[in-house]
Amino acid sequence: MPARDFRSARFWAAELVEPALFPGARAVDATMGNGKDTLWLCRLVGETGRVFAFDVQPEAVARTRALLEAEGMSGRAALFCEGHQRMAEFVPGPVDVVMFNLGWLPGAEHAVTTQASTTLAAAEAALALLKPEGLMTICAYPGHDEGARELEALLAWAKALDGRKWDAMLRCYLNQLGMPPQLIAVKRKKEKHTST
Repeated sequence: MPARDFRSARFWAAELVEPALFPGARAVDATMGNGKDTLWLCRLVGETGRVFAFDVQPEAVARTRALLEAEGMSGRAALFCEGHQRMAEFVPGPVDVVMFNLGWLPGAEHAVTTQASTTLAAAEAALALLKPEGLMTICAYPGHDEGARELEALLAWAKALDGRKWDAMLRCYLNQLGMPPQLIAVKRKKEKHTST
């Protein structure tokens, strides 16, 4: 059997998200970027599902809209040129999955990047939206100053989550140069019903 590459944080996130979605599911892409994750989520939720996607940059929204239209998927998504920390204002009701891919818009200037304070607020908003057994994935990029601050804040936040209600995990390389991306995943535990 050939050796298998460990892959990347984005691949690990996809491994978790794919089985968590189904036709009719509802998902949030908290960091739209060029729209590739939004498109992938639209395919997974099917014609009866819905994807809510956020980005503060009009260029990201325009690129995503064009990609979805080209693929015939625009009817499955609602795109918002808003900060992801405001997702609760725009997403009606519970969702199955929330995905974050932090950092900056690929192919654009690196001056605009996600920020620790707004990302933490967005992660809290996402917790409130997740259904029982709902999943959040966060790909964090510690290779630049704000990314390192963001990861540090997110790790402290995830460690402090109530273990009776949430499962939180970290997946990362331990010995690679260049500070590769890391994956934080959080799952809402199924509510236990007690008989009286």
